[in-house]
Amino acid sequence: MMTFAAALQLLIALAFVSIPLVRHRYGRGAQAAAEAELERQGVPATVLRDNKINFDASGHETYAPVSIALVLTALAVLNVSGNDWGQTLSWVFQPLVLAGNLLILYSQLTAVKSVQAAFARKGDPMLQRIDVPAMIRAAGTGFPHWVMPGLQNVRHAVVMGGSILVLAALVLA
Repeated sequence: MMTFAAALQLLIALAFVSIPLVRHRYGRGAQAAAEAELERQGVPATVLRDNKINFDASGHETYAPVSIALVLTALAVLNVSGNDWGQTLSWVFQPLVLAGNLLILYSQLTAVKSVQAAFARKGDPMLQRIDVPAMIRAAGTGFPHWVMPGLQNVRHAVVMGGSILVLAALVLA
């Protein structure tokens, strides 16, 4: 059972690595599309950078998923080698991965509302006049059609389904 869990953990790790890979490859185009939309709206494109909104693989968009993938890989190695720490740490970490992915999904589903609320909190009239849905739609055009919702949904299914199956394997081990 632990070999099965380890294989799933490696698959989940790959799913997490797909995030910065896709953002690295296509993020600049998405950023440029969002900035072009802002300029079309008469808003300076620098507003995104000034408010730390980016669509590339910078900062936590790389560090967080790669760190999670490294931890999952380490757990898989421990589990496939029969080390008891693998099972113990999987009980701790796998539910966190599942919960974290649910938060990622929630943030993706509420992106428009979140950005609108963040802009409203700043009280800047320039930010409040931005058509946020149009800006986010424009950014989406910078990614190939297979990324959203295709790859995005596959990644969520792998992470959530895989995590549930890892937990089931731990119960059965």
